[in-house]
Formats: sequence, structure tokens, C-alpha cells
Amino acid sequence: MYERKIPVDLDCPLRLTMSLIDSKWKSCILDELRYRSMRPSELHKALPEATPRVIDLQLKELVEDGLVEKTIFPELPPRSEYSITSLGMTLIPIIDAMLEWGKKNKELFVRKYGK
Repeated sequence: MYERKIPVDLDCPLRLTMSLIDSKWKSCILDELRYRSMRPSELHKALPEATPRVIDLQLKELVEDGLVEKTIFPELPPRSEYSITSLGMTLIPIIDAMLEWGKKNKELFVRKYGK
């Protein structure tokens, strides 16, 4: 797992929250899992811009942080599914606010990135 070079400031709630969802894909993974449990391959298809390795590493971190739960089914071949936990669901209003802000300020992104 990634180890931070600069320790997290335990006195700053904003930095603490960001330390859990600070990567490019974690909030996207949580957003996908809010609706249903998904297999890793389904998440790879839902987020094709991210490499499977990155998705897998970030899933592992989300599981370690208690935001996502991994279920391994004892069958042959074994399969696994990821689902959002109740703690992870508490971040959904934050993700919704970010989605709404992005929609309201779309022109900013069009100016910055083009079409």
C-alpha cells in the first residue's frame, strides 16, 4: 500500500476526509458502488480510462479504510465482489455535491479543457 511521505494532519477534518478519497478514481469507484455490488471486471468496464492495476490498488485501499467491502465467493473458479459499506455511504452526499458543482460549472471545464 502507498505510504505517505507527509503525515496526515489529524487536527484538520478536511485533510482527513481528503486522505480517504484523494486519488483520481476512489470517488468514482464509490459512486459506481452506491447502486450495486460489482465484480472487479465490471468496475474496469465502468471506468475504462483507469488501468485495471490502478482500480485494483484503489479498491484495496478502500477496503483497508473500511469504505468498501470485498466478498469472495467459495466456488470454482473463485469470484469476488465489492460493495460500499455504511461508512462509505456517508461519503455519497459529498460525491453528490461534487457532481452537482461540476454540472453547474461545466463552462469552466470547457474553457480549461476544450470540448
